[in-house]
Amino acid sequence: MTALTLSTAGAATLRADALVVGVAKGPKGAIVAAGAEAVDKAFDGKLAGVLDALGASGAEGEVTKLPAPAGLKVPVVLAVGLGSVPEKDESFDEEVLRRAAGAAARALHGSKKAGFALPLEDASAVTAVAEGALLGAYAFTAYQGGEKKAGNGKDSGPKQPLAEVALLGAKPRDKEHKAAAERATVVATEVNVARDLVNTPPNDLTPEAFAAVASAAAKENGIKVQVLDEKALVKGGYGGIMGVGKGSENLPRLVKLTYTHPKAEKTLAFVGKGITYDSGGISLKPAGHNETMKCDMAGAAAVFASVVAAAKLGLRVNVTGWLALAENMPSGSATKPGDVLRMYSGKTVEVLNTDAEGRLVLGDALTKASEDNPDAIVDVATLTGAMVLALGDRTFGIMANDDAFRTSIHEIAEEVGESSWPMPLPAELRKTMDSPTADIANMGVRMGGGLVAGLFLQEFVGEGITWAHLDIAGPAFHEGAPHGYTPKGGTGSAVRTLVRLAERTATGDLG
Repeated sequence: MTALTLSTAGAATLRADALVVGVAKGPKGAIVAAGAEAVDKAFDGKLAGVLDALGASGAEGEVTKLPAPAGLKVPVVLAVGLGSVPEKDESFDEEVLRRAAGAAARALHGSKKAGFALPLEDASAVTAVAEGALLGAYAFTAYQGGEKKAGNGKDSGPKQPLAEVALLGAKPRDKEHKAAAERATVVATEVNVARDLVNTPPNDLTPEAFAAVASAAAKENGIKVQVLDEKALVKGGYGGIMGVGKGSENLPRLVKLTYTHPKAEKTLAFVGKGITYDSGGISLKPAGHNETMKCDMAGAAAVFASVVAAAKLGLRVNVTGWLALAENMPSGSATKPGDVLRMYSGKTVEVLNTDAEGRLVLGDALTKASEDNPDAIVDVATLTGAMVLALGDRTFGIMANDDAFRTSIHEIAEEVGESSWPMPLPAELRKTMDSPTADIANMGVRMGGGLVAGLFLQEFVGEGITWAHLDIAGPAFHEGAPHGYTPKGGTGSAVRTLVRLAERTATGDLG
């Protein structure tokens, strides 16, 4: 993990590999942003003109490197675009700062230390820049660089992430600034843990292996952990989880993580879909749709990371995480289309498509989570391709049985920089899951399939419990070029939203 410090050094005296400054898009060209005054002075007040000459416009995410003048102790100045200059008396948006810091950190892979002299008007800006830099510095290199170059003995692996981020302009003795930096470090660390899990190859991250990772982290952070193996799942009647996982040699697990605070007044339950690999089962996915299916456990990764973050932050709220872990494979023992499963709730489900498996493992976990009667349940899942078609690959959908709760989660997600959108649960779509054989089928009409999946999950939530469903199928795994603080591969989607939900629940500041 990249180190974060609140530096007391000035931009002109900091010794580092690079110095990051912000540049905004003004009406007549690039404008140097606040925080870079000493750097501009070293350029004799002509930094904006130099950037203009190099073609820099100040557009969001734009990165321009230039050699530092003699007045600085660093060899390189990196200017990162912040977009349009804010209106009078307004500050740069936190997400703009977060993305800019992330873009800069990505551009500095291979460096040991960089100073970030971006606009830091308050503690919120400190959080944004710190998070962006730490998230942007991420790289998954666990499976690379194992060989040496012939002859010279040097590593042939990829460049390592930026090793240290020094925030200039933040005040290390200011309680709010210090707390903001500490929070950003915790949150970014856990987002990156979720990313690592999503990126880990499925031959190494089996349900048993995931459960072991969660158990170890729980014990390190004072979190109670309970793991139900395949024998306990069969004995307990978890027909949904076993129905999905019985076709694989790597048998399923249900993990319960419990963080409690002695003064907590509220309890949240987070439930995560943890399909460590999804082949589609007997309803096998077509060629071209299997290669990224290691990411189908991103919901469980987000839940796991969020519970650990809540514990590290010592939030005054009880948080229980449920990881429904299974590998969906075709074999002679796999569930077949047409089979009927008896869920943990007692409800029977006719399986029309074994590739609609996430709702089956979540159904059992939601029922089990409801037994504790939490104040609210939030499930997180890479559940449907239909949601990607509806909202694209950067926005997750939010469904809920309470409109106010759905609105609150949407506001929280937008606040922390995670794009989301409220989605309905149309009652008429429920009828399309009627089965002549069982209580319900696991499939309904194709159009509005993401909403149908949400309606299925709602059937397994305890009566009177507030519930929301986050379908993160789009943003959980990024296949394109990196942007801002978002890397290629696992993104850690929903972690920041769940952590902020826990924070606001702890303080009673939840609308």
